[in-house]
Amino acid sequence: MELIKLFSVSCFLSSVLALGQAPIISFDDGPLQLAGGGTQATLVLATGDWKGVLRAGADLSADFGRVTGKNLTVKITEITTSDTSPSTGPVIIAGTIGKSKLIDSLISTGKIDVSKIRGQWESFQTQIVANPLSGLASALVIVGSDKRGSIYGIYDVSEQIGVSPWYWFADVASISRAKIFALGTPKVQGPPSIKYRGIFLNDEQPALTNWVKEKYGGYNSKFYVNVFELLLRLRANYLWPTMWDSMFNVDDTKNGPLADEYGIVMGTSHTEPLTRSSKEQSNYMSGNWDWASNKQNVIKFLTEGAKRSKPYEVLYTMGMRGNADTASPTLTAASLSDVIKSQQAILSSNINTNLSAIPQMWCLYKEVGGYYQDGLKAPDDITLLWSDDNNGNMQRLPLPSEVNRQAGAGVYYHFDYVGDPRNYKWINTISLEKTWEQMHLTYERGARQIWIVNVGDLKPLEIPINHFLDMAYDMSQYGEPKSTQTWLSKWATREFGSAVSDATASVVDRYGMYANRRKYELLDASIYSVVNYNEADTVLSQWKTLASDAQAVYDSLPSAFQPSFFEMVLHPCKAGYILHQLYVATAKNNLWAGQGRVNAADQGRIAVSAYAADSALASTYHKLLGGKWNHMMDQTHIGYTTWQQPASNSLPSLKWPAASTSKPPGVAIEGGNSKLELPSLNRYAKNRWIDIYSTSNSTATFKVESDTWIIATPSSGTLKAPGDTSDQRVLITIDWEKAPTGATTPKIKITAGTTVSTISLPIDSTQVPSTFHGHIESDKTIAIEPEHYTTSTSSSTASYMTIPMYGRTLSGLTLSPLSISTQTPPPPPSHLQHLHLHAGHSNDNHPPLALPKHRYLPSPRVRHRHRRRRPDQGTVRAGHEIGHAAEHVEREHEECGGEE
Repeated sequence: MELIKLFSVSCFLSSVLALGQAPIISFDDGPLQLAGGGTQATLVLATGDWKGVLRAGADLSADFGRVTGKNLTVKITEITTSDTSPSTGPVIIAGTIGKSKLIDSLISTGKIDVSKIRGQWESFQTQIVANPLSGLASALVIVGSDKRGSIYGIYDVSEQIGVSPWYWFADVASISRAKIFALGTPKVQGPPSIKYRGIFLNDEQPALTNWVKEKYGGYNSKFYVNVFELLLRLRANYLWPTMWDSMFNVDDTKNGPLADEYGIVMGTSHTEPLTRSSKEQSNYMSGNWDWASNKQNVIKFLTEGAKRSKPYEVLYTMGMRGNADTASPTLTAASLSDVIKSQQAILSSNINTNLSAIPQMWCLYKEVGGYYQDGLKAPDDITLLWSDDNNGNMQRLPLPSEVNRQAGAGVYYHFDYVGDPRNYKWINTISLEKTWEQMHLTYERGARQIWIVNVGDLKPLEIPINHFLDMAYDMSQYGEPKSTQTWLSKWATREFGSAVSDATASVVDRYGMYANRRKYELLDASIYSVVNYNEADTVLSQWKTLASDAQAVYDSLPSAFQPSFFEMVLHPCKAGYILHQLYVATAKNNLWAGQGRVNAADQGRIAVSAYAADSALASTYHKLLGGKWNHMMDQTHIGYTTWQQPASNSLPSLKWPAASTSKPPGVAIEGGNSKLELPSLNRYAKNRWIDIYSTSNSTATFKVESDTWIIATPSSGTLKAPGDTSDQRVLITIDWEKAPTGATTPKIKITAGTTVSTISLPIDSTQVPSTFHGHIESDKTIAIEPEHYTTSTSSSTASYMTIPMYGRTLSGLTLSPLSISTQTPPPPPSHLQHLHLHAGHSNDNHPPLALPKHRYLPSPRVRHRHRRRRPDQGTVRAGHEIGHAAEHVEREHEECGGEE
């Protein structure tokens, strides 16, 4: 405990720890001391308040205990302002307008003014109030406009005193505090930016399901209360429960009532209308789940679901798909219109004749969106829930004519997915910058009623879940791209302390970029080249550095904070490094075995070791904290051959060439051995490489000879196999002060044992004038980071905005504001200018690397225009290798006779 206390003094802030929230708590000083120095506040709640508010109050009491070592005393009573205080010490009063007699009494006597929150959705205010009770000089008062408003106000205090929302689900430790004070500045928190904000627990087999069965016996209320509490602490309110092999309202009849008591709005997935789960459709419905052939039984089945959920707060899923998340073979736009009409009739007859008072949504997912595009329209009192493409790219957003629909629009987003072309459900692969860019887009385009995200097993996705829900709660704080890195820094401070916040934020941000380049399930030995541009080694080096940096932070933390850091940060970094090590070693093994290298076996052993390390890391996770999270890393992720997960992990195919004692050494060059010519070199390329390697268990000398201005490092040596010296990579550089002018192709002679090879090296010693500023061609290629433009010219309506850490390498650019109309040159729109030296090749391509995008508005296609210096050179093509974005990009080629 002394170590943790010392750590808290030097590494944690002295005030608010709540992400993005106005401070109401201090650990140094304030007008009202709530804890410390023999003082401990009493929490006063009203008997008539919501059960969920009383329960949250009990959590606040326990949270003070986590921080100070002593729980709050809780008094549940029906006192008013005229009554004597139940405590001689400090008091916290919490309650809901219209449900707490004490709160209503404070309002009626003019002691608090709730005009800014009364009647508002999920709003609260917190302030110190003078003389709230007889004999009490002041109290901290938390007032909620409704049930969740009060709950959020209570949990706001919990977070600000230092209890993370992830204290249970990610084992985030709380720091001991000697004193806690309430600040004197009132806080008013209005309605959230997005009305319904939630998560979808999905694709839960094997990891989450195996864990739940071991710990709770199934998806019952013992499990779900932990989820409900987490959501409320994250200021969320909406949940789609698991669906693969469970039935929320059937598996445990306490599930529904407890969700409502806690304050969670329950829903069901896009394929489960009127709260009837997919498994219920299979197990309990009479006849097939088919509208065309079994309409009356489907109506009866759905009616039972509506009646069952009537007592609770529910956001009803409307529409219909096939059974178990498939397209229906018989539904048409006309029949789906009949489905929705019948469902609304069920709700009107059984829930409320005023349909606009019943929350309803229709998820336009996969084939369902096609019905809408074909002309099927939903009633105005049903929210249209637009979906991404399962990979984080929104496919459609509200048109200007749709923004003002009565029930508005929302989005269904994915952090996890099962399906074609490949699952991704093992661990976190989310770029927070990508999430920000897409959610910022959806918000600006008016999709503000519902945000729900598929989070798979929940557990490996703590960070992106927190980020997503924080944006949904108060998007006003996330209007700029830099807000993501600001959020990361605050998140790291809250969870692990300010001393490591910068290092932690850097690790998490880099991890998101690296992991989002290619989902783990889509990796194999062919993805990163081991012969071109040092690509594989560069990527592997980045992962190695990342894992090392994460380990350094972990090692610096007190033991109480290490489990949570391991779960959320260190484990994914090490897991990503191990998997990339496995595939890079496999690629080298396969290539080198084909070349006859003795060292191919060494790479095979590295691959085998990495495969074992992957399993060992999962075992470490499962044994953490006495096995609390056993099974959470059960998900298979190595050995995919189709979209569906493999039954078990499997070691990639490796080759084990038989050793010889008589073969001479071999030579391999950068770029591959299709011809004995290295990629060209100029003053702006670093070097080229040549590998000289043993093909048998023997000893041989080698020598590299060429012109004096060609430098080989090393120029000679001895190969000895087996062993660490069986291979030698020779780096080729140029002494440009001695090299001939212009372009030439010198030869490099390599003698290795009895092998003699001659390698060509095209070079160009042309030097750019000292006055040149811009980007220079090398190896017939110019690679330019978008933000490294020479000049940026904005139009009167648009400008470019840099998104840090977006994409594969550095950052991305996008036009701002998002509501602008199409920019059509000329006259010049906002544009970027990248100057570079052009070598005059007869054919050039300019592939702009763009993250996949969809035409989320059906108006003009997305266009890319490239202006060129000379009209006689080639065409412009989009970087379609990134994904399917190219089909949505219209390319224009503008030929310019002079300088741009």
